[in-house]
Amino acid sequence: MTEEKRGGDRRFRRTDRLLIALMILPLLGCIVLKVLFTPESEGVDISGAMIFLELPAPVQPLVITESQVNSWAIMLSLLGLCLYLTHGLKEKAETKRQLIAEWIVEKCEGLVNANMGERFAGYEYLVAAIMGLSALSSLSCLIGLFAPTGDVNITAGWAILVFALVTWTKLQGGFLNYLKGFTEPIPVFTPMNFISEFSLPVSMAFRHYGNVMSGAVISALVGTALRGLSRLVLGWIPVVGTIPLLQIGLPAILSIYFDVFSGLMQAFIFAMLTMLNVSGAFPQEAWEKRQQKKAIRKQRAAMAKA
Repeated sequence: MTEEKRGGDRRFRRTDRLLIALMILPLLGCIVLKVLFTPESEGVDISGAMIFLELPAPVQPLVITESQVNSWAIMLSLLGLCLYLTHGLKEKAETKRQLIAEWIVEKCEGLVNANMGERFAGYEYLVAAIMGLSALSSLSCLIGLFAPTGDVNITAGWAILVFALVTWTKLQGGFLNYLKGFTEPIPVFTPMNFISEFSLPVSMAFRHYGNVMSGAVISALVGTALRGLSRLVLGWIPVVGTIPLLQIGLPAILSIYFDVFSGLMQAFIFAMLTMLNVSGAFPQEAWEKRQQKKAIRKQRAAMAKA
């Protein structure tokens, strides 16, 4: 092995270590902040995200919360994961990380093509980002962090971005057609159509937040109740009575459902709603008709010039 090749291998391994650190260190930093800022409390604690800092602002104070910090940390970790999986890509996959990266891309492309059609090719990156960020946000509670998806402000931000994308897609059919859509099927339905239009981000935000937060509340209540029941039933036994034995088993099962299964399911549902709402904003038939009209106008303009 030449000195140049050994140097290249060392640089490759050094870059891998930096990317792994980018995946791990942001989450470790959030755990440290959690330990330092969490006050001592007894009983059930479902107060939501902690407030780390309040900065003065013209309208109201700018609040930096636990959910915001955790969300940025998860995005950095997700960025590190993506860079790690795509580091050292070759034309033919030779490593497991490249096989995993190609499998993720293929699955997302198939999901977008099946639900949105070839016209929306390229949206697989948005869908992958939504599912990855939502899933990791919900799963972050497994390492003791406050799940950002348990804060309605976070899910509302995602829903507003989806709503903006849906509106932009509708406007591709023309502004007049967009306004005309509020009067269909008959003008009397215009108020209802306005309500339906702007209820999209509200429903998406509260659906995701409600499912994640309700699971966290139920798990906290059950765990606290079992701890109290353990003290009541076994408290008279020396040493053993100080150990919450009745908490063993059921909270773990609930965590598998509410934290893992429900979190992954909500990530998939949010991505599916995004795809369906965006693709349904400007249906394929209407898009084809508009393309035909454009082609006819171009043809007429070319004939007029000739």
